[in-house]
Amino acid sequence: MDEPMLFARAREYISLEEHEFFRTQVETLLEQRSLDELNDRFFTELAFGTGGLRGVIGGGYNRMNPYTVKKATQGLANYIKKSVPVAAASVVIAYDCRNYSDLFSLEAALVLAANGIRAYLFTALRPTPELSFAVRHLKATAGIVVTASHNPPEYNGYKAYWGDGGQVVPPHDGGIIAEARAISGAVATLTKEEAVKRGLLVLIDREVDEPFIAMVKNQCLRPKLVKEQGGTLSVVYTPLNGTGAMPVERALADLGIRVTFVPEQREPDGNFPTVKYPNPEEASAMKLALDLGRARDADLVMGTDPDADRLGIAAPDGESYRLITGNELGVLLLDYILMTRQELGTLPKNGAFIKTIVTTELERLVAEKYGLLVIDVLTGFKYIAEKIRQFESRPDGPVFLFGNEESYGYLTSSAVRDKDAVSAAVMTAELTLFHRSRGKTLMGRLRELWQEFGYFKETGISGAFKGEAGRASMQKLMETLRRAPPSEFAGVSVVKIKDYLNGTTKGQVGGAVKDIDLPSSNVLQFFLEDGSLVTARPSGTEPKIKFYVSCRSKAGMPLEAAAAEAGRKSDAIITQVKKRIGES
Repeated sequence: MDEPMLFARAREYISLEEHEFFRTQVETLLEQRSLDELNDRFFTELAFGTGGLRGVIGGGYNRMNPYTVKKATQGLANYIKKSVPVAAASVVIAYDCRNYSDLFSLEAALVLAANGIRAYLFTALRPTPELSFAVRHLKATAGIVVTASHNPPEYNGYKAYWGDGGQVVPPHDGGIIAEARAISGAVATLTKEEAVKRGLLVLIDREVDEPFIAMVKNQCLRPKLVKEQGGTLSVVYTPLNGTGAMPVERALADLGIRVTFVPEQREPDGNFPTVKYPNPEEASAMKLALDLGRARDADLVMGTDPDADRLGIAAPDGESYRLITGNELGVLLLDYILMTRQELGTLPKNGAFIKTIVTTELERLVAEKYGLLVIDVLTGFKYIAEKIRQFESRPDGPVFLFGNEESYGYLTSSAVRDKDAVSAAVMTAELTLFHRSRGKTLMGRLRELWQEFGYFKETGISGAFKGEAGRASMQKLMETLRRAPPSEFAGVSVVKIKDYLNGTTKGQVGGAVKDIDLPSSNVLQFFLEDGSLVTARPSGTEPKIKFYVSCRSKAGMPLEAAAAEAGRKSDAIITQVKKRIGES
């Protein structure tokens, strides 16, 4: 962007931003003529996309700040007013522990109020799954949660939900995006006092907390076991300075299960002082919890991310503790739910399990053993929520039993329509208690499943592409993979390629066939001759491409040999993928 245009956009932002902290940042950059930093803040706008907003906190159009939030909310308000009578419209708003989350959520509420739309705003931070529950519980038109999930502390974000409690999907996402992108200039708001006085800002807490916790506890499948033996289970838990502390502790304590917190990570803190990334997928983020778990000889170690939609765990394995991956915990939860329902006679004949296209195929094998319908959707829990809504629209529709994605997201009840780490934490404690009562560990049960269905090795790697040049490099890499796809990975032939952007499948012989009945998405999958799978997918919320590598062995192989074989395949494929990333 040339200098006159850059300076003009910066001055325009200054005239529109009412919050002094963010306005002063840009004023200072102008005074210092910090061209590189100004260009990064203004070369594009932080776009309201299908995943909402997510970006670095700061002044500028390409940053998360009050003006960006107000623009997005005005777009949402305009779409709501075109969809339902404004007198009947309402939106629930929740926020997590991140810096300025409380400010951004209040700004959103006051924009809605200025449009005559009632805003239900939590009085303090709440987890994402409670927001999803609240939208349904309060019969709201839509919902907003201010969070950047597991991103580093300099980030914040904004996600929009529709009345079913799921993140927006077509046609709502496209309609909201179009309205948000059409907003320019100043955005009107009310004062907090005026909004409350007119009944357009309603503060909420216990009226949603109580039914939410009750819902979580009611998911117990073996309440007698939990009541009789729950007090013997030792759980170490970290909310990673996020929103999970209150609901997780409350639900487990009400069930009689003891919880020991990592003290340094108990209180909310948007700076996340003890970790680089507040993500339970990262071993480094779980270190303090693991150390405490070993010291207390805990049966289970758990961690949730800042908005408590992701759950990571570790469990004893011999003399040490092992971090269990998102795919592995998904398998264990699915196996326990179906095994228990079958034993109790509550397994429906038309039960359904929903997973994303990058989630382990081991789950498909487990679900099909119990006669379930297995449905694949694109990455993103909004697509799982959409399928549940479709089930409910049919009088004889499938019965949802479980849904998950490999990135530590689980859904054990249709009362919530997004990843729910609170319910998953309670269910994980119950399944740990159950297997312990049978003389088994979680890893012991996982090994039994590997022995029965085959060993699966799943690994994810990412290539980061920052700034304007990085975005172009990321796009080029995907174009190259699409135009000149690899014929092999680690010496194993590619036998099939699925391109979700144009909905086609191409085999070794013949042209591409349009046979994928899913929304268009910039995802490529390479199926190898030995059953391995490589998936390339640009992130919808971060400037990076994610690669998912899945390798498997045949059922019945000795586990040590199976793990070694799958590991060799995975390592060789990852080396090749990393080379591709480095060349882009």
